Amino acid sequence: MADINSDEEQLEAIKRWWKENGTSLIVGVAIAAAGVFGWKAWQQYQLNQSEAASLRYQELLYLNREGDLDAKSRERAQLLIDELEEHHGSTLYADLGRLIEVRLAVQENNISDAMVPLNTVADSSKHPYIQGVARLRLARLQLAQGDADAALGTLDKNIPSALAAMHLELRGDAFLALEQRDKAATSWREALELSADNEQTQYAIRLKLDDLGVEETSS
Repeated sequence: MADINSDEEQLEAIKRWWKENGTSLIVGVAIAAAGVFGWKAWQQYQLNQSEAASLRYQELLYLNREGDLDAKSRERAQLLIDELEEHHGSTLYADLGRLIEVRLAVQENNISDAMVPLNTVADSSKHPYIQGVARLRLARLQLAQGDADAALGTLDKNIPSALAAMHLELRGDAFLALEQRDKAATSWREALELSADNEQTQYAIRLKLDDLGVEETSS
């Protein structure tokens, strides 16, 4: 490369470089800027979506706390559930909304309607704990419908360890429904050992063991 020995030659070299590379440099800067602003816009969009989902769920929770809903409140609750499903379907808020939909259906004795959102959460939720809760509730409904085999099938799927005591208690209920008394007693004893911090649960399980006519293990 030739030496550049004068200010004029340096200036001419800069002009030539800019002519050859200036356009691509401008395009590169524009793309980088668009990326930065696009990422910020995406972050803001996500924040707005999260806030919208939270507001919808809070209103739904407020309505659900009223107990038995009148027709207008029930219609509003269902609209909120549908909006969470449509606009925030993969979020925790949508899963929680589906569980409230289950409760509303059960209150109306519409067990088949309750099964639909329960199956959705049990099969598709990205949140393992909520997925486990849905599976336990689904098993309870299956037992209430007299389908203990289906309940055991549901309970055979993954349930988080935090729900282990309830899981074992329900397995005992299913075994009893199938007249498998020994398996029922074993499951209830194991549940009793895991539920030492929950007096209400202990009492319920002890009653089941008493009704079965077997001795409970000491906790």
